[in-house]
Amino acid sequence: MHDIKAIRDNPEAFEAAWSAKGRSGAAAEAVALDARLRAAQTALQVSQSKRNESSKLIGQAKGKKDEAEAARLMAEVESLKGVMAAASEEEADAGAKLKDLLSALPNIPAADVPAGEDEAGNVEVRRWGDASKLPAGRLNAPKDHVDLGAALGGMDFEAAARMSGARFVVLKGQIARLERALGQFMLDLQTVEHGYIEVSPPLLVRGNALYGTGQLPKFEEDLFKIAEVVPTTDGGHRHLLLSGQGARYLIPTAEVSLTNIIREQVTAEEELPLRMTALTPSFRSEAGASGRDTRGMIRQHQFYKVELVSITTADQSEAEHERMVGCAEAVLKALNLPFRTMLLCTGDMGFSAKKTYDLEVWLPSQNTFREISSCSNCGDFQARRMDARFKKAGEKGTQYVHTLNGSGLAVGRTLVAVLENYQDENGRITIPEVLVPYLGGVTHIGGEK
Repeated sequence: MHDIKAIRDNPEAFEAAWSAKGRSGAAAEAVALDARLRAAQTALQVSQSKRNESSKLIGQAKGKKDEAEAARLMAEVESLKGVMAAASEEEADAGAKLKDLLSALPNIPAADVPAGEDEAGNVEVRRWGDASKLPAGRLNAPKDHVDLGAALGGMDFEAAARMSGARFVVLKGQIARLERALGQFMLDLQTVEHGYIEVSPPLLVRGNALYGTGQLPKFEEDLFKIAEVVPTTDGGHRHLLLSGQGARYLIPTAEVSLTNIIREQVTAEEELPLRMTALTPSFRSEAGASGRDTRGMIRQHQFYKVELVSITTADQSEAEHERMVGCAEAVLKALNLPFRTMLLCTGDMGFSAKKTYDLEVWLPSQNTFREISSCSNCGDFQARRMDARFKKAGEKGTQYVHTLNGSGLAVGRTLVAVLENYQDENGRITIPEVLVPYLGGVTHIGGEK
C-alpha cells in the first residue's frame, strides 16, 4: 500500500515508476480520486457544521416565538440532510476506488535498482564457486535430476501424477532422506549461526494475511483457495468457497505467515530487528507459468522452503537486506554449490519489493544458472497494508516497520542442484560434507559408505 500524501506531494516520481511497470497514468488517477475524496469529506464536514448550527438556532427562534424563522431553519436542516447523504455517498465511493487502486499498484523501486523490462536487465553482482571442481564438472554429458532420481529409485513423477496431477513428485528412500537433511541443515544454519528465531506457523491463512503481504488481490490465480464444508438444513453438507478477506488459502510461502505475526501490532524499537525463519511446505498454482519447466522438480505445486523474514526500521533495512542475502549465500557456500548473485531490474522485481537480489545456482544438465533464492526489501509497503508499526522509547507517535523476506533456501531446487553437481559417471551421488552427519554418516547415494 502507498502513502497517498507522498503521491500527492511527488506524483512525477510515482508516475515514472509505475509507467515502467505498465501502469501509466496511475499517479494522476490516484491524485484525482484523492481530490474527490477530500472534497467530499470537506463538503460533509461543512454540511454537518451548518446543520448543527441551524439546529441550535431553531430552539432560539422558537424561544422568541418566531415561527417563520424556525420553519425556515427546519427546512434548511432538512435540505442539509440531503447534502450530507450525497457527500457521504461520494466519500464512500471515492474512498473505495482509491483503496482499490492503491492496493493494485506495485511498490516503488529503490533508487539503485537498475532500469529494465525483464530478466535481461538484471545485473550480476558477484559469482562464487568453481563447477569444474565438483564431480559433475568432469563429465561430458551430466544427467539431469529426473534421470538421476529415477535411476536411483527415489524420484517418481508418475505415481504423484496418478494421485495429484502434474507438477508433483514422490520422493523415496535416500533421496527423500536427503531432502529432509537439506531442510534441517538450512534451518540449523539460520538459527544457530545467523540468529533467526525458528517458527512453526500456520499453512492455512485468511485472505487478509495475503492482502497484507501483497499476494491479494492481484495474484489470486496463483494461490490454492480452500473450500469449507458447511452443514445444510436437511442434515447434509455442502462445500462453500468463501470470498473476500475471510476466505482461506494455502500459503505460497512462509513469508505470509511469518510477516503477518506483526500485523496490527506496535513493536518496541528495542525488539528490532526481529528475525524469523520457518521450514514449511509452499503451495503455488503456477497459473502464470504454463508450459515452463514442466519436466522435473524446478517448478512444482508443492515444495519445501526455508523462509527468512526480518522486521526492522527504515534506517536499518538496507543493511538488513545485505545481511539476509549473505545468510542465504552461506547455505550454497556450505554445500559448495557454485552460484551467482543478481540484482533484479525494475521490470523483473516482485509486486511488493523495492529491491531484490536473486541467487542462481549452477545446474550442469542445463549448463546455466537457475534461481534458488530471492531476497527482497519491501520497505514499509507491506507494513502499511498490515498496519504494522514500531514505537521509539520516550516518543508518543509510531512509525511503520520495514519488512524483508528471502529464501534460505528452496529445498527442492537445492536437492536438484546437489544431485546434478555431485553425480559421477556411474550416476552415484556424493553427499556434501556438511550433510553427512544429517544422513547418519552416509557419504554416497547409489553406493556403499
